[in-house]
Amino acid sequence: MADYKTLRGTATFEYEEKRSRFIATASFADTEEKALTVLNAVRAANRTARHNVYAYVLQNGRTRYSDDGEPAKTAGTPVLETIHHAEVSDVIVVVTRYFGGILLGTGGLVRAYTAAAAGALQAAELVSMRLVVDCSIRVPYAMYEQAQRCIQAAETRLDEPVFDDAVTLRWRMPAGTENALCEALRELLRGAAEVEISQPLYAPF
Repeated sequence: MADYKTLRGTATFEYEEKRSRFIATASFADTEEKALTVLNAVRAANRTARHNVYAYVLQNGRTRYSDDGEPAKTAGTPVLETIHHAEVSDVIVVVTRYFGGILLGTGGLVRAYTAAAAGALQAAELVSMRLVVDCSIRVPYAMYEQAQRCIQAAETRLDEPVFDDAVTLRWRMPAGTENALCEALRELLRGAAEVEISQPLYAPF
């Protein structure tokens, strides 16, 4: 499965058009349940707002959007298209509108919702998600430094070692690249310890 871009945490952006305020919230959400949790939190924080328009795109291909009472295709669709244009997934964007008393027309609404959503996505911290595995091995103190150097020489993110009666080394690496390192460690340790490998998962790397 391919690597993809997403957001870290949550970002907000406010846009004003003819006294209407558009407050966009962009947030990481890798399931529909998490997306709806974000949506409900924004709604709860903006109970007096006229509209809470949203769209989300999940990495599994699931998308959903709502105009939340705005004219069809003037709100949710522009927000969804803005997410697609940013080439991110596992993302929800909610745009809260406080009506300013002046009608914006369909073109004005499209521009305002697009600008608000784009501003929140631009304010967000982007991260690359890769399919990775988490690995660990316990080695004798006498072999610790050699094993650590062997792991560091591969494409890995090594955690701090844990010291007790032996040394536990933990690291993360791209899925599918672990076999060569495991073989190198097996040769170094003469089969005295085996690498434990997690199921592949998507994570920042």
